[in-house]
Amino acid sequence: MSDARAEAGDLAARLAAWARDRLAHARHVRVLHLERIHGGASRETYRFVLAWEADGRRRERALVLRRDAPASLIETERRVEFAAYRAFHGTPVPVPEPLGLEEDPAALGAPFFVMDALEGEASPKRLFAPPYLEQREKIGRRKWAILGEIARADPKALGLTDVLPEVAPDAAWRRELDRWERMLDADALEPQPIARAAIRWLRRAPPPPAQRVAVVHADYRTGNFLVDASGAIRGILDWEMVHLGDPLEDLAWSLNRVWCWTRDERVGGLLPRPEAIRVWEAASGLRADPVALRWWEVFSCVKGQAIWVSAAREFQEGRNRDPVMAFSCWMQGNSQDRATLALLGHLP
Repeated sequence: MSDARAEAGDLAARLAAWARDRLAHARHVRVLHLERIHGGASRETYRFVLAWEADGRRRERALVLRRDAPASLIETERRVEFAAYRAFHGTPVPVPEPLGLEEDPAALGAPFFVMDALEGEASPKRLFAPPYLEQREKIGRRKWAILGEIARADPKALGLTDVLPEVAPDAAWRRELDRWERMLDADALEPQPIARAAIRWLRRAPPPPAQRVAVVHADYRTGNFLVDASGAIRGILDWEMVHLGDPLEDLAWSLNRVWCWTRDERVGGLLPRPEAIRVWEAASGLRADPVALRWWEVFSCVKGQAIWVSAAREFQEGRNRDPVMAFSCWMQGNSQDRATLALLGHLP
């Protein structure tokens, strides 16, 4: 048996033992079809089927495991991500049902949580091929409508002010810019003159105060939601960077040029930019002021570059050998610089 298969078998056995302790009156608890889902870099993600017997009947449920990685692109709190899934489950924002949080690393070697598995496609490569291609306008309108619903949601009513630090409307921009500049300072392996110029530009002309302090998903993009063949979005994923802040941050990130997978005028590969903004405004009840939105778009480029250089450092220093760490910087770093230059008027 290979090391990888042995490791997977051990993980399945330990996960079954953890589940057994939490299922009342369950017998013969097993984890079947455990499979790593590659692509994310802040959590290790696995799909599996939990099988057990209760009341004389065999039962099965498709689930997803999100386990902390040895090192990641960003420092995140699984407790906060779990809280976001719990807060939005059952609301107009579709998310998988969160089922269990374990912060003791003894069970699986690292903290983790388990949630329901939803059917659907997330890969941008496959979303722009049949049968999803024919539905891309529908997917796009739903994508930015859901983002508007996130911006409209009341963080206090959702219980998220208990786990997310609050911020004043006029301080949201500075907190986020300070955070990502610190990451760039700490992790850049070589000079980043374009990102540094963007930071100077951002500090010289800060945006107006947030119209509303809202829940910010912070990684809302094509690739982080599940779509079915009819074009319906089944679930919004990857809430690991969720925080309270200016909802224009989310809109700007969703419009970032590096997510224009189809290399045309469609943001996120789905809708023309003006239409995406109109859908978001209608759903959120907010206005995407062009000057404020441009500030947040330039910020999103700085944030993106900080993430890519952090990936490179984690990989180079051996803390995380998942190839996605190396590919993120190699594939996205130059594209992010070009997006920055375009926003600052130095590229067509």
